[in-house]
Amino acid sequence: MNNEKNNLSHSLGWIGAGRMGFAMAQRLLESDGDVTVYNRTRAKAEPLESLGARIVDTPAELADRDVVFTMVSSADDLYSVVCGENGLLSGSAAPKLLIDCSSVSEEGSIRVREALRDRGCQMLSAPVSGNAKVIKAGLLTIVASGPETAFAMAEPYLQAIGEGVTYVGKGELARMVKICHNVLLGVVTQSLAEITVLAEKGGVSRHALLDFINGSVMGSMFTRYKSPAFVNLDWTPTFTAPLLRKDMDLGLSAGEKLGVPMPVAAATREIVQQAIDAGETERDFGILLELQAEASGMELTPENVDVDDGLS
Repeated sequence: MNNEKNNLSHSLGWIGAGRMGFAMAQRLLESDGDVTVYNRTRAKAEPLESLGARIVDTPAELADRDVVFTMVSSADDLYSVVCGENGLLSGSAAPKLLIDCSSVSEEGSIRVREALRDRGCQMLSAPVSGNAKVIKAGLLTIVASGPETAFAMAEPYLQAIGEGVTYVGKGELARMVKICHNVLLGVVTQSLAEITVLAEKGGVSRHALLDFINGSVMGSMFTRYKSPAFVNLDWTPTFTAPLLRKDMDLGLSAGEKLGVPMPVAAATREIVQQAIDAGETERDFGILLELQAEASGMELTPENVDVDDGLS
């Protein structure tokens, strides 16, 4: 982490301490942010107390914070923590700004944005790209949209959390960028699974293939940090098939609405659905590799090779 302290002068609230939310809140705390945290399962947030966080039992207790972040799983969850019983807006107070880092639909975001606006609270849509390991390495990227004044207020906090922050304009434009990003995530992962199985069935070890790919023009931060899992079959979850399917569905829905055919994304979405139908709902979405191997008449085994994930 960059040890240079950011100007984190506002009081902060944080809603959602899952794998991603916990790591993001941790970075704010390590940057000397004044952070109060709510998570549906309190015990998951309590380790943040050792870094200076205060833990509360309802989102309503964050209404007096200047800036509140949300990092939740769905549009329904977002609406619930903001507008529901004991939600952020359930009392007389409201924060100055809500920064939503969740991957939710444009329609769901607009619904919450309008409720906040009626209470004098601005909203910034700020979905992120990465996982908990990427956050810890300081390489999280963030795309943001909303009022320019909201972005100006939010930028120091977003920079404390990640490395790259891109402002793309007003409204819900960041949602479109994130949906496109996650459709690409699904397509690239399935394509990487296919060529990895093809190479192995042709006699090439997975670690050798991926070492070459990562050093070529086709390599990326993603292919590199996914390589250890592909080589050693470690499916500790960073992102699951149901979450990927949700984002693929959002992308395909947007494509239908805007008249953009997406045949490759549609085919990938069906493969992700097959993974879910096979019971793969808790392990990492990289399990697509093993499903591709099974469809190819192969059973993979861990190669037990140390592979650099590019995040050190």
